[in-house]
Amino acid sequence: MQQVLDNLKDLPSGTGAKDIDLIFLKGIMESPIVRSLAKAHERLEDVKLKAVRDDNVQLVTEILDSLNNLPEKDAAVAELAKILQEPHFKSLIEAHDKVASKCYEMPHAAVNSDASKTSSLMPADAVRMIGIQKKAGEPLGVTFRVERGEMVITRILHGSSIDRQGMLHTGDIIREVNGREVGSNPHELQELLRDCSGSITLKVLPSYRDTPPPPQVRKEEAVYLKPHFNYNPATDNLIPCKEAGLAFFKGDILHVVNKEDPNWWQARKVVGGATGLIPSQFLEEKRKAFVRRDWDASGMLCGTQTTKKKKKKMMYLTSKNAEFDRYELQIYEEVAKMPPFQRKTLVLIGAQGVGRRSLKNRLIVMNPLRYGTTVPFTSRRAREEERDGQNYCFVTREQMEKDIKESRYLEHGEYDGNLYGTKIDSIHEVVDAGRTCILDVNPQALKVLKTAEFMPFVVFIAAPELDTLRAMHKAVIDAGLTTKLLTENDLKKTVDESARIRRAYSHYFDLTIVNDNLDKAFDKLQEVVERLFIEPQWVPVSWVY
Repeated sequence: MQQVLDNLKDLPSGTGAKDIDLIFLKGIMESPIVRSLAKAHERLEDVKLKAVRDDNVQLVTEILDSLNNLPEKDAAVAELAKILQEPHFKSLIEAHDKVASKCYEMPHAAVNSDASKTSSLMPADAVRMIGIQKKAGEPLGVTFRVERGEMVITRILHGSSIDRQGMLHTGDIIREVNGREVGSNPHELQELLRDCSGSITLKVLPSYRDTPPPPQVRKEEAVYLKPHFNYNPATDNLIPCKEAGLAFFKGDILHVVNKEDPNWWQARKVVGGATGLIPSQFLEEKRKAFVRRDWDASGMLCGTQTTKKKKKKMMYLTSKNAEFDRYELQIYEEVAKMPPFQRKTLVLIGAQGVGRRSLKNRLIVMNPLRYGTTVPFTSRRAREEERDGQNYCFVTREQMEKDIKESRYLEHGEYDGNLYGTKIDSIHEVVDAGRTCILDVNPQALKVLKTAEFMPFVVFIAAPELDTLRAMHKAVIDAGLTTKLLTENDLKKTVDESARIRRAYSHYFDLTIVNDNLDKAFDKLQEVVERLFIEPQWVPVSWVY
């Protein structure tokens, strides 16, 4: 496998392979999952050793009998007989025969009739005194719960101080801390441990559970998630220990190291920091899936009657995309790290009149060899001064309706009795020419675009505050750059529409730019897009595997 990777680096350009394909092939082969699969395959291919025989104890006995029956015995015979009768050698042969005959079961011990009655009682000498080291202000990384009046360790955070020292395990009962009884309040115990530093002595009643493997040999699952929501454990009433929680923001990359608890996973940020608890996909879905009733009884006026609002039932239709998108739950997205590569598409999303088209045109003019865009199709007739394929591609209405039914259009609509749309093949033509295709489409198209086929980098161009937008429009009018006068209602619609798009589709966005100054917005967009060519990227794992 390493040889293949080395050959990829030295692969000549004349082979005809595309750079993007080579980058993805290298990323796949360097991924932890593929390396683990390769190791597993090598292990399965290893030739298994088989024992020649499983009755070597009998063979040794026969050899000794033969040696004893020899008429003449020299020093070599005496030495061999002595070796064969050594207790260690005899034990080795016995162990070999048991393994060869696959006799792995432990001998059954005699069961005391009273064992079942006393097994639940811990002898007094089972209590241990454990010493651990803790730095001032450093969290220990353990959580507790009360069981039958005892303080029991419920979890140990991966990579924490307790986890590294390996002295405590899940299920252990804490009796005392530095000679002080802990009581039965987990919060008081957490505060007591938080204030301790240096050497801490714990009186512990060990659990009878199997001891987990030491931290240094524990295998970590290479699971990376990008959350689509902000989380602050200090405001979470469900978390078992607020201090053990991991705060994060939407878009952070989290490395999940433990998913044993169905409600609380253990994770850390890839940029560094300690491991903490985060809500699991299951728990967060339960919280966010709460649907308010169609009417709220607490809002009724005294003495009035209210009827229930009839629920609306409908089948899924593409035309109703926006309505269904409002109910889409996005919690975590599994991602993988890829080396720098050129995205196939750059998608600009935003409200009407927010400046998407201006930014798109400036990027194409600045670097026409790197960026391109599609030419929209329409069913209207071409005017005298228009050329087919320049500003529009003109087709018949029948042909366009046929292509729409065959799902050949990314998006389409009708204006003034004529159809307009963006054809998917036109996107592939730009990409096949080695350029990034810039699209300014409706947000409903993101469901189709956010796949390995298009590999988009999605930028949301947000509208500024209403006052700022009003001032920007006045400046454009005064400079004579446009004659289209927008009303106060038009400007307010732009701001409201921008907020609605952000609420409904923010989980698709890779970047958000507030366009309160077109030059500054363009500079930021250009800077971020250029970084895609030189910095590693976190992409959906479905793009890689």
